Amino acid sequence: MRGKIIRGIGGLYYVHAVSEAGEPQIYECRARGIFRKDHRKPLVGDDVEMDVLDGGQLLGNIRELLPRRSELIRPAVANIDQAMVIFSIVSPRPSFNLLDRFLVRMGQQEIPCIICFNKLDLDDAGEGAGYRAVYEGCGYRTLTVSARDGVGIEELKRLLAGRTTTVAGPSGVGKSSLVNCLQSGTHMETGQISEKIQRGKHTTRHTELIAAWEDTYILDTPGFSSLELSGLEKEQLAAYYPEFAAYEKYCRFSGCSHIVEPVCGVRDAVAEGAVSRVRYDNYCHLYEELKNRKRF
Repeated sequence: MRGKIIRGIGGLYYVHAVSEAGEPQIYECRARGIFRKDHRKPLVGDDVEMDVLDGGQLLGNIRELLPRRSELIRPAVANIDQAMVIFSIVSPRPSFNLLDRFLVRMGQQEIPCIICFNKLDLDDAGEGAGYRAVYEGCGYRTLTVSARDGVGIEELKRLLAGRTTTVAGPSGVGKSSLVNCLQSGTHMETGQISEKIQRGKHTTRHTELIAAWEDTYILDTPGFSSLELSGLEKEQLAAYYPEFAAYEKYCRFSGCSHIVEPVCGVRDAVAEGAVSRVRYDNYCHLYEELKNRKRF
């Protein structure tokens, strides 16, 4: 029988599969020792071949790991089709530096990314439309939604249908509330915002793949408050800012860093408002971080 690993805890793997009667089932499985010998570790998201040991007790044994389409390192998960990063429009306000870091990380791993701004119901000043315009102008699929009122949820479901999506974002942005809106099988614990620091309390404590509906899986991950860029040189950073590409032909020097060169098409585009000042400032910050990173 074929299935997909949705959770791994203490050497046990929980595999979502459809029985011969067409019923979705979750089997508790162990992996063959040969995987350890071959230095292959089953990951959440892996498609597997398994032997059913006890149909009544839903026990099985993973016999084979099927080829992976993709693999993320953090979180360690396989066969992700796309990522969705969630920030709130307000309460707490979005950290665009953190958002851009996430987009660079997904770009490094060639994972398409959806940007979702939640808490539209609290957006009295209409700031979400501006946030959305900036990132849509960079080529990203961007939505503004309200988990509380259900606004935008149907459009979001259409974007997720038939795909395995990793869902990420800082704590307190309504990530677990959105996941609850998108499926009914697993209820994710939600938390409150700290009034003192306007930061959410972590409510997701482990990585779990949720079977939302047919052929559609959602990977809810623990909230993050920082992201380190690894495996990236400063000269490579501009490639992960797609809006720069149209203006780089106006740079005087090949390989322009867009930081200090005297004639730079990207900096001119920023001055003219064609490229977001916030995005460019984040680029400069990340460039300096990579430039000053210690190498051991």
